[in-house]
Amino acid sequence: MSTDSENFALLDRLSQPGFDRALKHAPLIYFDSAEPFLPLAVGCTIFHQTAPSPSFPRMIEVADGIAIEYAVWWDWDISHLYELEHIWIYLDSDGLLVNAEASWHGGFHRMVDAAGNLPLEDGRLALFSEPGKHAFAPAPHWLIERKSITLQSCTSRRSLRGVLVTPLFDGIITHNTPNNDQLVQTFLERQLFEPTFEFSQRFSLDQAVFTTWESLKTWIPQRICWWLDELDRTIPHHERRVLTIAHRGASAYAQENTADAIHIAADMGADMVEVDMRITADDVPVISHDDSLRRVYGVDGLISQLTFDQLQEKAAVMSFEQLVRQCHSIGLGIYLDMKALNRNAAQHMFRIVDDQRFTRHVIFSAFSPDMIAEIKANRPEVRTSILFGAPTIDPVALAQATQADYVHPCWESRADQPHLLLTETWLGRVRAARLGIITWHEERPAEIAALKALGVNGICSDRPDLVVSHF
Repeated sequence: MSTDSENFALLDRLSQPGFDRALKHAPLIYFDSAEPFLPLAVGCTIFHQTAPSPSFPRMIEVADGIAIEYAVWWDWDISHLYELEHIWIYLDSDGLLVNAEASWHGGFHRMVDAAGNLPLEDGRLALFSEPGKHAFAPAPHWLIERKSITLQSCTSRRSLRGVLVTPLFDGIITHNTPNNDQLVQTFLERQLFEPTFEFSQRFSLDQAVFTTWESLKTWIPQRICWWLDELDRTIPHHERRVLTIAHRGASAYAQENTADAIHIAADMGADMVEVDMRITADDVPVISHDDSLRRVYGVDGLISQLTFDQLQEKAAVMSFEQLVRQCHSIGLGIYLDMKALNRNAAQHMFRIVDDQRFTRHVIFSAFSPDMIAEIKANRPEVRTSILFGAPTIDPVALAQATQADYVHPCWESRADQPHLLLTETWLGRVRAARLGIITWHEERPAEIAALKALGVNGICSDRPDLVVSHF
């Protein structure tokens, strides 16, 4: 795939006085021998006195000499579209390198070895970059200690997220739609790799395009648009990655909405688990499709009339908190079908996902337009999906009225071949409205194959292994 070299002409090369030192002291970076992504551009800022960084949430302390900030741009992280990491070097009044720091998963560290010395090569800072994720370290052992985490990120389909939007670009990059995320996930699935943890790719940062931070910041949204247009042009719908969503867990193989069903779904390669949420009499969110305990648990009682403690005495119904902790531990996303919700339960629900830093891994869905509209009004950053049953409903109007991100037709019983209801006109209108499409639970292999060929965003199934097998 082309990288659009002329696109870099939009960047202003460094020409201001003093920026020659930024080039002279450009760090060296060692990458894993299998690393597919190298830096493409660098936005530089020179500090002559203490001031806030324009591109990272921190103060740059300058007591003597100058500090140089390198905002290092990659088109890709192994999990999402675009990557911005940072290196800071500090020169004394004689122009000697006396200190250095670099970014590390949202924070930063001094770049010194165990003896407190800067890692230098021919007088230049020499760092190591985490495979796929690009956090910086002064020595390989920092990265090797995270080997199991890094391997998961670089080899697992479930690590793929989509278009990144950090607070720095909130409201500026607005392309994180379901369909753009699908394009990014499709591309990155093809880039997954197993790191060697042999850091033999030597990259001198001055090989990248050097510019000012102001120029780089202006260019970044344009670059994002270019990549998304390129992916849309080159990846046809039938090749796009479809999310496997295990319906009530792998409910064809274990009791629905249970820890066992969820573990089996993860083992089968599902991306997400669709579960149903109800609330107890004391407003605790729990996981159950029915309000009655009779069908699944064989006992009398209504969840809505029992406190959580009373419920636990009758049946082993999972709490929402237990669900989130389990899915977090195994890297499985949640497609939450909310059967009931009130203010107290909603506050409880969001407190749990926020505490676990799991909000971005949940799609909140419901048949109730009021419920989806209320959630979106109070938490506009979360992903939502509106469910509906009648083929005559206008999906675009319904989604726009509720501000939903996905539409979810529940048409498994509407026809022998329900995929035929997803006509070219229907699909075109939904996609033009920047909406994603999650489909009904489907266990017929021919229908699953047909839905995959249409390029829907996700397919629910009691048998997630059938969906995974069609990728």
